Amino acid sequence: MRRLLEEEQLSGKIEIDSAGTGDWHVGEPPDRRATAAGNRRGIDLTGRARRVVPRDFVYFDYVVAMDRANHRDLLRLAPDEAGKAKVALFRNYDPDSPRDADVPDPYYGEGDGFETVLDICETACRGLLQHIRENHLR
Repeated sequence: MRRLLEEEQLSGKIEIDSAGTGDWHVGEPPDRRATAAGNRRGIDLTGRARRVVPRDFVYFDYVVAMDRANHRDLLRLAPDEAGKAKVALFRNYDPDSPRDADVPDPYYGEGDGFETVLDICETACRGLLQHIRENHLR
C-alpha cells in the first residue's frame, strides 16, 4: 500500500500502519521470506511488529483484517460500536475475490506462498485505495 500511495502521490494524505492481533512477534522485523518477496517487486518491507491497541480504532478510519479469525479478534478488541464499524476483511476490497475470503497465511508453507500473498495484497490495496478515493478524497 505504501508503494501504491507513493505512485499516486498520496503518501501525505493517507497514513497506514500494520499491527497484529497477537503478541507472538512484537518487536520483530518482517519475515525474511516476505522481505525477499517484496524486494523482488521493489517493495521495501520494513518496520517492527506491534500489536493492535484500542487507540487504533479511534485514530484510523479503517481497521483491516487479513482473515476471518483476525476479523473476529479485532471485533473483540474494538472498544465500542464505532470501532467495530471500522473493521473489514481486506479481500472484500478486491472486486474479483470471493466475499469474505481470507488472505492465506504463508508462514508455514513452502514454495511461492509469499508471492501469492503479495499478488492478493496488491489487488486488494488497489481496491481499498479506490474505495478511499470514492469516499474520502473528493
